[in-house]
Amino acid sequence: MARAQRRSQNHNANSRSSADAGEIEKFSALADEWWNSDGAFAPLHKLNPVRLTFIRRVAVLHFARDERVLTPFANLSLADIGCGGGLLSEPLARQGFSVLGIDAARENVAAAAAHARSTNEALAYRCACAEDIVREKLRFDVVLAMEIVEHIADRQGFLESCASLVEPGGLLFVATIARTLKALALAKFGAEYLLNWIPPGTHDWNRFVSPRQLSTEIENAGLSIVEVQGVSFDPLGWRWRFSSDTDVNYMLAAAKPRGRPRRSRTNSPR
Repeated sequence: MARAQRRSQNHNANSRSSADAGEIEKFSALADEWWNSDGAFAPLHKLNPVRLTFIRRVAVLHFARDERVLTPFANLSLADIGCGGGLLSEPLARQGFSVLGIDAARENVAAAAAHARSTNEALAYRCACAEDIVREKLRFDVVLAMEIVEHIADRQGFLESCASLVEPGGLLFVATIARTLKALALAKFGAEYLLNWIPPGTHDWNRFVSPRQLSTEIENAGLSIVEVQGVSFDPLGWRWRFSSDTDVNYMLAAAKPRGRPRRSRTNSPR
């Protein structure tokens, strides 16, 4: 099992990868905003309780852990791919995971590491892409790819890399936005231009993907879908909640077989 408690280090994020240089630059410019709950990443702060609840619920069941304890995931490793400022990495470390957060933007890694030092959280961060970690032959019990696939240049290649990082018997979590007209109206034009929740140009609708398509791509990478969960915003309560509606935001969990994983039906960029 790969341990995530490794020395935080600089890494060449410009090696061959599925990352988009324009997206990296975009989020690098916002690095100082990560832990400002009223700033550019306010929607993620609002979304975090729902994301954490989904991850905890699925992982507790999958790994047969006691949900009543504060750290049910002790002795399990987790890689947070595209960790940003560490909004998920930190609370998951507090739940017992040995966490390695990776991000292609050095500014994001610096912001995440600085915040972890200020709160004395025991976790590691690195500037890297998923493909860099694959080349090191690291494996994790849980891999997160939350709100990142809509910013990736080569989605299938990225998913192949994420799947390679999952230990046999482990889990992959993905959260993204559906490619629907409803999502175009709400997640793109509404959130960016009408409500000013996020900076204009944050999302490209052409990179949104339906749950069915994303599930197929993940299955092509050798994993089995465990659950697909819709997420909707409640304007009256001003909060996110679980929903049966997957037309805009959704999350999914997938598991790698405990035996030898089957070969991908797609060509991997590795």
